[in-house]
Amino acid sequence: MTFEELLPKIIYSAVSILVILIVQGVAIKLVNRFAKNQERVENRTTLIKKYFNFAFVFLLVFWNILIWGVRFSDVGLVFSSVFAIIGVALFAQWSILSNITSGIIMFFTFPFKIGDTIKIHDKDFFAEPLTIEDINAFQTLLKSEKGELLCYPNNMILQKGITLVSQSIRMEDNENKEDKNLTKTHD
Repeated sequence: MTFEELLPKIIYSAVSILVILIVQGVAIKLVNRFAKNQERVENRTTLIKKYFNFAFVFLLVFWNILIWGVRFSDVGLVFSSVFAIIGVALFAQWSILSNITSGIIMFFTFPFKIGDTIKIHDKDFFAEPLTIEDINAFQTLLKSEKGELLCYPNNMILQKGITLVSQSIRMEDNENKEDKNLTKTHD
């Protein structure tokens, strides 16, 4: 192939890289803004950003494979084979995928935050107040009043009823109190 024949593919690849980088940057900024507004912990935000980055790299590779002339049926065959192998390998470990998905859902919709005290309504689990210590990709770390550290799977957290016993003091609440105190001292 001559350079003139390769030039359109090079331009399309460069444009696709640029577009993916722009969309990725916007998505990461939105995740950061959401995390800041919802007072999410930094390590949870970093985890969600890693998932987004993986998805964008996957899209970029897939798109550039198509740009460089690999037929869609060939790409589909390779990806379906890879996903079939991954699916069989993960079938015994479906709970891992379920917990990761639950962790992502909990990042965006979970009404409780680290430091809150909750009760989990589960007939197989004692219903004592538990403090949320951390929310990871696979499990939520809970501390009992006795000081025991419990690892509870994220998919189970979404399936069970939860009662909020008490909320931790949020940074926003502290800032509002500081603003009120400053206003009082200036008046």
